Amino acid sequence: MCLGLPMRIEEVEGSFALCRAEGARERVDLALVPEARTGDHVLVFQGTARRLLDADEARLITEALAGVAAIMAGEADAAVIDRAFADLADREPTLPPHLAAAYAAGRKEA
Repeated sequence: MCLGLPMRIEEVEGSFALCRAEGARERVDLALVPEARTGDHVLVFQGTARRLLDADEARLITEALAGVAAIMAGEADAAVIDRAFADLADREPTLPPHLAAAYAAGRKEA
């Protein structure tokens, strides 16, 4: 399984940046997000920043990844899961617009 990790840019060096997450530093290619600046959060996958993140989204992704790690280690209880997925815990799931339209069309035919 491959995951994008949120990282914060500490220093920009041309088209690369030194980024930090969870205490680790990594040299990251900024070719796909040339507008990124020091202090920005980016989603990093295989050494390349894929897109900019705001601080809240970076925090939510970090918390979700910590929750997944706890689940995989067998250390997660309901409180850990609710905290890791707080943005999902208290809301009804919604379909993307194209699926909602298909679902509504199917209900009319039935």
